[in-house]
Amino acid sequence: MADRESGSGFAIGFVVGAVVGVVVGLLFAPRPGEETREILVEKGKQVRDKSAEVAAKAKKVAAEAVRKAQAKLDEVAD
Repeated sequence: MADRESGSGFAIGFVVGAVVGVVVGLLFAPRPGEETREILVEKGKQVRDKSAEVAAKAKKVAAEAVRKAQAKLDEVAD
């Protein structure tokens, strides 16, 4: 179970690190402000979509873990 938790933690950390890296890179890039803002908006949309994917996957994994735990409890109770 710890392996699953560290895997989802790694995914979340990876996404957050990628976002920070992109933002810092864009802020220090020699581009006009309007172009940088457009890029930030686009990257923000991509991050939102990726976050939704990660959240859906985490929800699916959690639901499966609950199902398995319930099956084990039912097995032990019988």
